[in-house]
Amino acid sequence: MGERAAVDRVEAPVTVSTIVDDLRELGVAPGDTLLVHSSLSALGWVCGDAQAVVDALREAVTEAGTLVMPAHTGQYTDPSVWSNPPVPDDWVETIEAERPPFRPESTPTRGMGVIAECFRAYPDVVRSQHPTTSFAAWGADADEVVADHHYDYGLGEHSPLASVYDRDGDVLMLGTDWGTNTSIHLAEYRAEFPKETHRNEVPVVADGDSVRVSYEDIRRDTSDFVSLGSDFEAERADAVETGRVGDAETVLVGQPELVDFAVEWFDTNR
Repeated sequence: MGERAAVDRVEAPVTVSTIVDDLRELGVAPGDTLLVHSSLSALGWVCGDAQAVVDALREAVTEAGTLVMPAHTGQYTDPSVWSNPPVPDDWVETIEAERPPFRPESTPTRGMGVIAECFRAYPDVVRSQHPTTSFAAWGADADEVVADHHYDYGLGEHSPLASVYDRDGDVLMLGTDWGTNTSIHLAEYRAEFPKETHRNEVPVVADGDSVRVSYEDIRRDTSDFVSLGSDFEAERADAVETGRVGDAETVLVGQPELVDFAVEWFDTNR
Protein backbone atom coordinates (compact mmCIF):
# COMPACT_ATOMS: atom_id res chain seq x y z
CA MET A 1 0.00 0.00 0.00
CA GLY A 2 1.29 3.46 -0.92
CA GLU A 3 1.43 6.26 1.61
CA ARG A 4 -1.32 8.24 -0.14
CA ALA A 5 -3.68 5.27 0.19
CA ALA A 6 -2.77 4.95 3.87
CA VAL A 7 -3.58 8.63 4.46
CA ASP A 8 -6.89 8.32 2.63
CA ARG A 9 -8.00 5.35 4.74
CA VAL A 10 -8.06 7.17 8.08
CA GLU A 11 -9.73 10.38 9.26
CA ALA A 12 -6.80 11.32 11.52
CA PRO A 13 -3.26 10.06 12.09
CA VAL A 14 -2.91 6.80 13.98
CA THR A 15 -0.68 7.61 16.97
CA VAL A 16 0.79 5.95 20.02
CA SER A 17 -2.06 7.23 22.17
CA THR A 18 -4.83 6.18 19.78
CA ILE A 19 -3.31 2.71 19.43
CA VAL A 20 -3.17 2.34 23.22
CA ASP A 21 -6.80 3.47 23.48
CA ASP A 22 -7.85 0.96 20.82
CA LEU A 23 -5.92 -1.84 22.53
CA ARG A 24 -7.56 -1.02 25.87
CA GLU A 25 -10.99 -1.09 24.20
CA LEU A 26 -10.15 -4.51 22.77
CA GLY A 27 -9.18 -5.86 26.18
CA VAL A 28 -5.39 -5.57 26.43
CA ALA A 29 -4.55 -4.73 30.05
CA PRO A 30 -1.48 -3.78 32.08
CA GLY A 31 0.37 -6.89 33.22
CA ASP A 32 -0.78 -9.07 30.32
CA THR A 33 1.47 -11.53 28.54
CA LEU A 34 0.83 -10.69 24.90
CA LEU A 35 2.12 -12.46 21.79
CA VAL A 36 1.71 -10.16 18.78
CA HIS A 37 1.44 -10.81 15.04
CA SER A 38 1.20 -7.56 13.11
CA SER A 39 0.95 -5.74 9.79
CA LEU A 40 1.90 -2.07 9.73
CA SER A 41 0.18 -1.45 6.40
CA ALA A 42 -3.14 -2.66 7.82
CA LEU A 43 -3.29 0.17 10.37
CA GLY A 44 -3.52 3.06 7.90
CA TRP A 45 -1.22 6.08 8.27
CA VAL A 46 0.75 5.73 11.50
CA CYS A 47 2.57 8.73 12.94
CA GLY A 48 5.99 7.26 13.66
CA ASP A 49 5.55 4.08 11.64
CA ALA A 50 6.59 0.79 13.26
CA GLN A 51 8.26 2.48 16.22
CA ALA A 52 4.94 4.06 17.25
CA VAL A 53 3.25 0.65 17.20
CA VAL A 54 5.99 -0.93 19.30
CA ASP A 55 5.87 1.93 21.80
CA ALA A 56 2.09 1.66 22.03
CA LEU A 57 2.18 -2.10 22.61
CA ARG A 58 4.76 -1.64 25.36
CA GLU A 59 2.66 1.09 26.96
CA ALA A 60 -0.43 -1.10 26.78
CA VAL A 61 1.05 -4.10 28.62
CA THR A 62 3.36 -1.92 30.79
CA GLU A 63 6.58 -3.08 32.41
CA ALA A 64 4.47 -5.36 34.65
CA GLY A 65 3.46 -7.33 31.57
CA THR A 66 5.41 -9.15 28.87
CA LEU A 67 5.36 -8.40 25.14
CA VAL A 68 6.44 -11.19 22.78
CA MET A 69 6.84 -11.30 19.00
CA PRO A 70 8.12 -13.95 16.60
CA ALA A 71 11.61 -13.15 15.31
CA HIS A 72 11.93 -16.03 12.87
CA THR A 73 14.74 -16.31 10.34
CA GLY A 74 13.72 -18.39 7.36
CA GLN A 75 17.09 -17.72 5.75
CA TYR A 76 18.47 -20.43 8.06
CA THR A 77 16.01 -23.15 7.07
CA ASP A 78 17.05 -25.97 4.71
CA PRO A 79 17.61 -24.32 1.31
CA SER A 80 16.98 -27.58 -0.54
CA VAL A 81 13.25 -27.27 0.24
CA TRP A 82 12.82 -23.53 -0.36
CA SER A 83 9.85 -22.85 -2.64
CA ASN A 84 9.17 -19.10 -2.59
CA PRO A 85 11.32 -18.95 -4.59
CA PRO A 86 13.25 -22.21 -4.93
CA VAL A 87 16.97 -21.93 -5.55
CA PRO A 88 18.95 -23.99 -8.07
CA ASP A 89 20.18 -27.32 -6.70
CA ASP A 90 23.79 -26.34 -7.27
CA TRP A 91 23.35 -23.31 -4.96
CA VAL A 92 22.38 -25.34 -1.90
CA GLU A 93 25.87 -26.41 -0.87
CA THR A 94 27.19 -22.85 -1.22
CA ILE A 95 24.33 -21.40 0.83
CA GLU A 96 24.84 -23.92 3.60
CA ALA A 97 28.59 -23.37 3.69
CA GLU A 98 28.73 -19.59 3.31
CA ARG A 99 25.82 -18.06 5.23
CA PRO A 100 27.07 -16.26 8.35
CA PRO A 101 26.21 -17.66 11.78
CA PHE A 102 22.93 -16.80 13.44
CA ARG A 103 23.43 -14.14 16.12
CA PRO A 104 20.38 -13.49 18.35
CA GLU A 105 21.43 -9.92 19.06
CA SER A 106 21.84 -8.84 15.44
CA THR A 107 20.53 -11.26 12.81
CA PRO A 108 17.48 -9.63 11.18
CA THR A 109 14.11 -11.33 11.06
CA ARG A 110 12.73 -12.49 7.72
CA GLY A 111 9.06 -12.30 6.74
CA MET A 112 7.91 -11.15 10.18
CA GLY A 113 6.99 -7.60 9.15
CA VAL A 114 8.50 -4.26 10.03
CA ILE A 115 6.87 -4.03 13.47
CA ALA A 116 8.44 -7.28 14.66
CA GLU A 117 11.81 -6.31 13.17
CA CYS A 118 11.64 -2.89 14.84
CA PHE A 119 10.77 -4.51 18.18
CA ARG A 120 13.65 -6.99 17.87
CA ALA A 121 16.12 -4.14 17.53
CA TYR A 122 15.12 -2.29 20.72
CA PRO A 123 18.11 -2.38 23.12
CA ASP A 124 16.09 -3.71 26.08
CA VAL A 125 14.48 -6.54 24.11
CA VAL A 126 15.84 -10.08 24.56
CA ARG A 127 15.74 -12.84 21.98
CA SER A 128 15.81 -16.63 22.17
CA GLN A 129 18.67 -18.66 20.72
CA HIS A 130 16.85 -20.71 18.08
CA PRO A 131 18.38 -20.08 14.61
CA THR A 132 15.10 -20.35 12.67
CA THR A 133 12.17 -19.90 15.11
CA SER A 134 13.41 -17.42 17.70
CA PHE A 135 11.15 -15.02 19.62
CA ALA A 136 11.85 -11.56 20.98
CA ALA A 137 10.45 -10.40 24.33
CA TRP A 138 10.29 -7.38 26.62
CA GLY A 139 8.85 -6.85 30.08
CA ALA A 140 8.56 -8.54 33.44
CA ASP A 141 8.97 -12.16 32.28
CA ALA A 142 10.93 -11.57 29.08
CA ASP A 143 14.08 -13.38 30.17
CA GLU A 144 12.13 -16.41 31.35
CA VAL A 145 10.03 -16.57 28.17
CA VAL A 146 13.06 -16.79 25.87
CA ALA A 147 15.58 -18.49 28.19
CA ASP A 148 15.20 -22.21 27.47
CA HIS A 149 14.42 -22.40 23.77
CA HIS A 150 15.59 -25.84 22.65
CA TYR A 151 16.94 -26.40 19.15
CA ASP A 152 14.95 -29.62 18.67
CA TYR A 153 11.23 -29.12 17.99
CA GLY A 154 11.58 -25.36 18.03
CA LEU A 155 7.90 -24.44 18.39
CA GLY A 156 7.10 -27.20 20.86
CA GLU A 157 7.24 -27.79 24.59
CA HIS A 158 10.60 -26.08 25.15
CA SER A 159 9.80 -22.91 23.25
CA PRO A 160 8.58 -19.40 24.04
CA LEU A 161 5.16 -20.49 22.75
CA ALA A 162 4.88 -22.96 25.61
CA SER A 163 6.08 -20.26 28.02
CA VAL A 164 3.29 -17.95 26.85
CA TYR A 165 0.82 -20.83 27.29
CA ASP A 166 2.04 -21.46 30.85
CA ARG A 167 1.50 -17.76 31.64
CA ASP A 168 -2.09 -17.80 30.37
CA GLY A 169 -1.07 -15.36 27.65
CA ASP A 170 -3.09 -13.81 24.85
CA VAL A 171 -2.45 -13.61 21.11
CA LEU A 172 -3.04 -10.35 19.26
CA MET A 173 -3.53 -10.53 15.49
CA LEU A 174 -3.04 -6.89 14.57
CA GLY A 175 -4.19 -6.72 10.96
CA THR A 176 -3.15 -10.32 10.28
CA ASP A 177 -5.16 -13.50 9.78
CA TRP A 178 -5.16 -16.98 11.28
CA GLY A 179 -2.58 -18.18 8.79
CA THR A 180 0.11 -16.24 10.68
CA ASN A 181 -0.89 -17.43 14.15
CA THR A 182 2.28 -19.18 15.32
CA SER A 183 0.65 -20.48 18.51
CA ILE A 184 -1.28 -23.01 16.45
CA HIS A 185 2.05 -24.69 15.74
CA LEU A 186 2.32 -25.58 19.43
CA ALA A 187 -0.88 -27.59 18.98
CA GLU A 188 0.71 -29.42 16.02
CA TYR A 189 3.32 -30.84 18.39
CA ARG A 190 0.76 -31.75 21.04
CA ALA A 191 -1.80 -33.37 18.73
CA GLU A 192 -1.63 -37.10 17.95
CA PHE A 193 -1.80 -37.13 14.14
CA PRO A 194 1.17 -38.69 12.24
CA LYS A 195 4.08 -36.30 11.73
CA GLU A 196 7.07 -36.30 9.41
CA THR A 197 10.39 -35.20 10.91
CA HIS A 198 13.49 -33.72 9.34
CA ARG A 199 16.90 -32.41 10.38
CA ASN A 200 18.54 -29.06 9.75
CA GLU A 201 22.11 -27.92 10.30
CA VAL A 202 23.04 -24.26 10.67
CA PRO A 203 25.89 -22.09 11.93
CA VAL A 204 25.41 -20.24 15.23
CA VAL A 205 27.66 -18.25 17.52
CA ALA A 206 28.59 -19.99 20.78
CA ASP A 207 31.12 -18.53 23.23
CA GLY A 208 32.26 -16.13 20.53
CA ASP A 209 32.93 -18.81 17.92
CA SER A 210 30.95 -19.97 14.91
CA VAL A 211 29.83 -23.56 15.37
CA ARG A 212 27.39 -25.77 13.51
CA VAL A 213 24.35 -27.20 15.27
CA SER A 214 22.10 -29.96 14.00
CA TYR A 215 18.56 -30.35 15.25
CA GLU A 216 15.36 -32.28 14.55
CA ASP A 217 11.89 -30.89 13.94
CA ILE A 218 8.53 -31.80 12.47
CA ARG A 219 7.33 -30.70 9.05
CA ARG A 220 4.91 -27.96 10.01
CA ASP A 221 1.91 -27.02 7.89
CA THR A 222 -0.16 -23.81 7.94
CA SER A 223 -2.50 -24.71 5.08
CA ASP A 224 -5.48 -25.38 7.37
CA PHE A 225 -4.87 -22.65 9.96
CA VAL A 226 -7.51 -20.31 8.48
CA SER A 227 -10.16 -23.05 8.59
CA LEU A 228 -9.16 -23.92 12.16
CA GLY A 229 -9.34 -20.25 13.17
CA SER A 230 -12.78 -19.84 11.66
CA ASP A 231 -14.02 -22.86 13.60
CA PHE A 232 -12.45 -21.51 16.79
CA GLU A 233 -14.20 -18.16 16.38
CA ALA A 234 -17.51 -19.92 15.79
CA GLU A 235 -17.24 -22.43 18.63
CA ARG A 236 -15.27 -20.48 21.24
CA ALA A 237 -16.61 -16.95 20.90
CA ASP A 238 -16.02 -16.49 24.63
CA ALA A 239 -12.25 -16.60 24.02
CA VAL A 240 -12.24 -14.11 21.12
CA GLU A 241 -12.45 -10.32 21.07
CA THR A 242 -12.57 -8.41 17.80
CA GLY A 243 -12.23 -4.73 17.00
CA ARG A 244 -10.12 -2.19 15.20
CA VAL A 245 -6.74 -0.77 16.05
CA GLY A 246 -6.25 2.17 13.77
CA ASP A 247 -7.82 0.88 10.57
CA ALA A 248 -6.68 -2.71 11.17
CA GLU A 249 -9.15 -5.49 11.83
CA THR A 250 -7.76 -6.97 15.03
CA VAL A 251 -8.41 -10.15 16.98
CA LEU A 252 -7.42 -10.89 20.59
CA VAL A 253 -7.63 -14.52 21.71
CA GLY A 254 -6.67 -16.49 24.78
CA GLN A 255 -3.67 -18.56 23.76
CA PRO A 256 -4.29 -21.61 25.99
CA GLU A 257 -7.90 -21.78 24.80
CA LEU A 258 -6.76 -21.60 21.18
CA VAL A 259 -4.02 -24.21 21.57
CA ASP A 260 -6.28 -26.65 23.43
CA PHE A 261 -8.98 -26.27 20.79
CA ALA A 262 -6.43 -26.72 17.99
CA VAL A 263 -5.11 -29.96 19.50
CA GLU A 264 -8.59 -31.48 19.35
CA TRP A 265 -9.22 -29.98 15.91
CA PHE A 266 -6.04 -31.53 14.50
CA ASP A 267 -6.83 -34.88 16.04
CA THR A 268 -10.15 -34.81 14.15
CA ASN A 269 -9.16 -33.11 10.90
CA ARG A 270 -5.59 -34.21 10.15
